[in-house]
Amino acid sequence: MTGGRAVLLLVVSALFAQIYASDPLFHESFDEGFQGSWIVSGKEEYSGVWKHEKSDGHEDYGLLVSEPARKYAIVKELDSPVTLKDGTVVLQFEVRLQNGLECGGAYLKYIRPQEAGWDAKEFDNDTPYTIMFGPDKCGSTNKVHFILKPDDWDEDAPTEILDEEATKPEGWLDDEPEEVDDPEAAKPEDWDDEEDGEWEAPKIDNPKCEEAPGCGEWKRPMKQNPAYKGKWHAPMIDNPAYKGIWKPQEIPNPEYFELDKPDFDPIAAIGIEIWTMQDGILFDNILIADDEKVATAILEKTWKPKFDVEKEKQKAEEAAAADSEDLSEFQKKIFSVLYKIADIPFLEPYKIKIIDVIEKGEKQPNITISILASAAVILVTVLFRTLFGGKKPVAPVKPIAEVKKPSATEADAAGSSGDKEEKEDDTTAPRRRSRRET
Repeated sequence: MTGGRAVLLLVVSALFAQIYASDPLFHESFDEGFQGSWIVSGKEEYSGVWKHEKSDGHEDYGLLVSEPARKYAIVKELDSPVTLKDGTVVLQFEVRLQNGLECGGAYLKYIRPQEAGWDAKEFDNDTPYTIMFGPDKCGSTNKVHFILKPDDWDEDAPTEILDEEATKPEGWLDDEPEEVDDPEAAKPEDWDDEEDGEWEAPKIDNPKCEEAPGCGEWKRPMKQNPAYKGKWHAPMIDNPAYKGIWKPQEIPNPEYFELDKPDFDPIAAIGIEIWTMQDGILFDNILIADDEKVATAILEKTWKPKFDVEKEKQKAEEAAAADSEDLSEFQKKIFSVLYKIADIPFLEPYKIKIIDVIEKGEKQPNITISILASAAVILVTVLFRTLFGGKKPVAPVKPIAEVKKPSATEADAAGSSGDKEEKEDDTTAPRRRSRRET
């Protein structure tokens, strides 16, 4: 299951007691609350507050861990102890990790009968139990406990112990090495030892030799000696007297045994004693039964309907997550295109504003993706028009001036002007001969 909707049902059957019956030996549904029947530990370290709350998304009540980073302890004494003998006992309960489980326990302790005068408010981590059962997770630890603990069980006892009756044999050589020089080995006749030679005082550089290829007596350079074998040492052989470091011989532990047919103390109470970093842990339907059919019937009635609902929610969440992942890939492509558009030299004066819009869109992709996609289309359109041209804009048509009706004076003046123009035209044009002249 995923996230805060995880529903975990823990069921176990162990060969203990068998009294076939139609009703469970114990069943706590928390339908009526827990105050009065369950006792919260009075120890100061257990400051966590238990609450009677509904399971998230369901109408079913349970016992809720309400605060993170707290220790919790609560116990319920049974009306009569449950004996664990030779048959079947079913221990079953629901635990829902509504906020997950990163570091903490969610297990139950089935408490053995305590000494006379024991008060349930004294319940803590040291209270002896017969069985501990349930999940526990923190760091690399992630497991479901099922611990069977007899009253006299020493889980730290080794399978073998030292034989205290053993004594060190006389003549044992503790200080002898494991290998010694071979007394029969001899130095080969052709072996050449390297000599150190005479000591010479340190020299300083001769200034006359600075520009010369060299000074002093010329000597041949040294090379690796193919006959060199190093210092000779006699080979080592096994020490025939070596016996190693003495320690007592280990013998089978007379107290070690395997339990084929357990006979544990009865269960007199059920306790929850945990330390968790998460809240939202909900316990429900704690059951002890001696008939598997009874346990299965209660499971089908109480747990199965909730499980089916959560399963459908999980499928819906997974489908939504898959759609979101596809959308995220599409968004990345859109933003990549927008960044490339912002790098176009033609848009350099607007680049800062474009980048600012893109960055805002990345912070809220679900809100702005459609706007940014539209912006991309507009920018591409502007770019194409700039590069490849478009229709030239139509020149605006000037408005026609109103025709003003001239006054009589203006008309006469215009007429005089017209006569003058005609006269000027006559002077420039060739004269026609009149009939009289002809």
